[in-house]
Amino acid sequence: MYLRQLFNLQSLQKIWRNRGNTGLFSTHCVRTLSAKMSLSSAVDGSFEKMPPKDLRSLIRSGSMQGRCTSGMCKGRTQANVAIVHKSLARDFEKFCRANAGPLPLLYMSQMGEYGAPPLAEDSDIRTDVPLYSLYRDGTLTEKVGSLSDFTEQLKDMVTFYLGCSFSFEDAVMSAGVPVRNVEQGVVVSMYQSNIPCQPVGPFSCKMVLTMRPIPAEKLQDTYRITHQMPDVHGAPIHMGDPKMLGINDLRAEHLGDDVEFQPGDVPVFWCCGVTTMTAVESVESPLAFTHSPGCMFVADAMATVPKATIESPADSPKVIQVSQDPLLYSAASETAVDQIQALEIAIQHDPGNRGIRHLHIPGDLLLSALAMSHASSVAIITGFPCHTDMTPPEENDGPPGAVAMAAMLQSLGKQVTMVMDADRLQLMEDIVQDCVQAGVLKEGVAVLPYPPSDGTVPDREAALQFLTHNGDTSRPRYDHLVAIERVGRSPDGTYRTMKARDISSLVKISPVDQLFDVANDIPGIKTTGIGDGGNELGLGRVQDKVRQFIPNGPQIACTVPADYTITAGVSNWGGWAIAAALYVLMDCPIHDRYLRRGIGFPRDSRQLLGVVPSMEREERVMSVMTSRGLRDGITAELGMVVDGLPFATEHAQMMKQLRG
Repeated sequence: MYLRQLFNLQSLQKIWRNRGNTGLFSTHCVRTLSAKMSLSSAVDGSFEKMPPKDLRSLIRSGSMQGRCTSGMCKGRTQANVAIVHKSLARDFEKFCRANAGPLPLLYMSQMGEYGAPPLAEDSDIRTDVPLYSLYRDGTLTEKVGSLSDFTEQLKDMVTFYLGCSFSFEDAVMSAGVPVRNVEQGVVVSMYQSNIPCQPVGPFSCKMVLTMRPIPAEKLQDTYRITHQMPDVHGAPIHMGDPKMLGINDLRAEHLGDDVEFQPGDVPVFWCCGVTTMTAVESVESPLAFTHSPGCMFVADAMATVPKATIESPADSPKVIQVSQDPLLYSAASETAVDQIQALEIAIQHDPGNRGIRHLHIPGDLLLSALAMSHASSVAIITGFPCHTDMTPPEENDGPPGAVAMAAMLQSLGKQVTMVMDADRLQLMEDIVQDCVQAGVLKEGVAVLPYPPSDGTVPDREAALQFLTHNGDTSRPRYDHLVAIERVGRSPDGTYRTMKARDISSLVKISPVDQLFDVANDIPGIKTTGIGDGGNELGLGRVQDKVRQFIPNGPQIACTVPADYTITAGVSNWGGWAIAAALYVLMDCPIHDRYLRRGIGFPRDSRQLLGVVPSMEREERVMSVMTSRGLRDGITAELGMVVDGLPFATEHAQMMKQLRG
């Protein structure tokens, strides 16, 4: 018989090397060479409909040793098992509570208790699991079909029953979603991830995940159903590229079998109770036990039956595709999605009658905010030098919006970098420092020049080195680039104001748009362009509309695209909307859990509300801009005016709408 083990777990590597001495490869809980022992035969006929009590009796007899329980006792709860010494029990309970995704605690026994009254009648944990893993000093030493020989030791041990994803497979299939591992008669694939569990006491490990290929059009149903079943791992914690989880190859070493994908399938990952194994290993206790992967305790208790519809929009999940390369889906509640869509509509207000509504791409605010929410490092680019005869030449639309985004991203724990023209680097450094002193930014932000101030010639190679580690596109320095009110390259290669005035002399020495040119070819970097006229960096996706609807459009249209395009009546409003959208996402329990990967505890979003742009906060920002000489882009007034609009009226009203 053949068992694929998770060889990159340290203790299982040892077992692999010593497999001839442990009997590890004598189990049936895997793809086997004998049809008699296959998963498909295990769920044929009476096993699928067998009462759990009868199945446990059969397991107790020894005739089911090593059988995978997937598909057995349809609709019943199945549980992972961990048995630890009484001295570790309280810490392990806390560890489960802190990592409820992989370790959803169904029942914690009393010391020496063999039954699990809330889950099953007449059960005995010594005999009712098809196969057990035995650990000595944190090392998996053997697999056994019964723990009866350890009755004396078990008197001082506590058993933990933890929900298993086998329990939701029936509910998912009943909704018309194919579960490929069940279809193919193989064991679900399980992988070691790069996701650290929240440590408690001596317990510390990385999470193990199950992966099921799900058709893209069924992701919404799959998420909705499993979202309602938190006791058996709940909703997926990742939908998309496995590399984001540290899994470079789905065919590489893993537990379980290779599950074949069908056209249109997306790899979907759930927390897995095999994490109990890695947790037990981490403690290196003299003796501990777990179930063997795939060999579960089958309870009498019915698994949760999900509702066809969820009444509360705040608890109704929406699955959204954020990007294609790398493939990434995210999740948020209907309420959060509606709120962000409302933000996007609000900033389309066009007080200057530029025709900005024609450039609007519905949904891009949501996608951009989701992409930034998943990012760990964001670089922000701004600066529109429209006042060619003044020092500094930059206007005051753009930098305030950049600061608003930076403040929210900082509060979310992201690494934030400001990128500025080399000859005006000091200006941005001063603005950042002033914003820290004013209490707008909680700490300083790195400000980097492009091109670097080491004499580097600004070309594609320079941009590649700036964006990646040593030019390696698989190791980007930033996950997301955002340009807000940054002049972009026009069709003839020049850089122009809304009135088509050529300001190339102030831009070409620092052609920051090269960063977008290169970033758009690096899958690991997403880009966002924010503008209010169509001549801004990143608005290349709407250049045809700019030519058609915006005055001087054929001369000024930016040709450099971004993944996401956010248009607003004033560019600062776009930055404010991003900050507000990020707050909405963090205030959404569905998105918060997805982002946390089911690890840890919900974030208290109330602390972030103070970072959302407000009149009092933005007045402080504007005071900084005025003190540093940034003027209104239309009137050149040095004061509380942006794009010709008094701050206390139009801008205040917009902030009120966004905070509402």
